[in-house]
Amino acid sequence: MDLIVQLAERDGWAVAQASGDLDLTTAPRLREQIVQVVVAGQPRVILDLQAVDFVDSTGLGVIVGLLKRTRSHGGDLRLVSTRAGLRQVLELTALDQALPLAATVEEALTDRGS
Repeated sequence: MDLIVQLAERDGWAVAQASGDLDLTTAPRLREQIVQVVVAGQPRVILDLQAVDFVDSTGLGVIVGLLKRTRSHGGDLRLVSTRAGLRQVLELTALDQALPLAATVEEALTDRGS
């Protein structure tokens, strides 16, 4: 399945709403779109993965790379998803320590007092 990413601005954050599969084929496209946003001056990004059905190791690698990219530009990356599979993968890889999942974009916006 293809990956579709819709970008919006909300409360000083870029919100990237993804749907489809985040895998070897589609992950580079996500990286490219988010890097363009960060380089253009918006390093605060919320990645809404609520409609993403599958994430493989390449997709996880891209997410980690995006976290590093946003933070190196003085921003942050926050994830949104209630999908148990994504939560399990983040917990198994200990990425949930650096990238906690919010249930909604609204929750991600208020996370850590921002």
